[in-house]
Amino acid sequence: MDNKRILSKIDELEQRLDDLDKIIPENFEDYKEIKTKAACERLLQISIEIVIDICNLISSELKLGLPAEEENIFDNLEKRKIIDKNTQNILIKMKGFRNILVHRYGEIEDELVFEFLNENLSDFDKFKEEILKIIK
Repeated sequence: MDNKRILSKIDELEQRLDDLDKIIPENFEDYKEIKTKAACERLLQISIEIVIDICNLISSELKLGLPAEEENIFDNLEKRKIIDKNTQNILIKMKGFRNILVHRYGEIEDELVFEFLNENLSDFDKFKEEILKIIK
């Protein structure tokens, strides 16, 4: 496996999450300020896309085949014991959340994004831990 590329993507993910951590406000009222909201949403979207990129890299490296749907990448990684079932489910939800951020910008519920930022960022750490285990 091309560990260098995967590690580079993990570094990129850590930087985006670091950036995000610096700007997440403590309360919802501050979050609703347009610049803060837009920056948080964009950094979250990029972070999720990096996770998907890492999954695609690993899938390609292990020659798991072209998935019919993006979620199949997560299924294939779980079947190969690269990620556990819980992480697979988290990744499916992340991808769905990213799709909302990208395709339904005007319909995004600010409360859901703020909640995700405050309750789900540790999911990225769990993912990184699992990936780092397999490349070492």
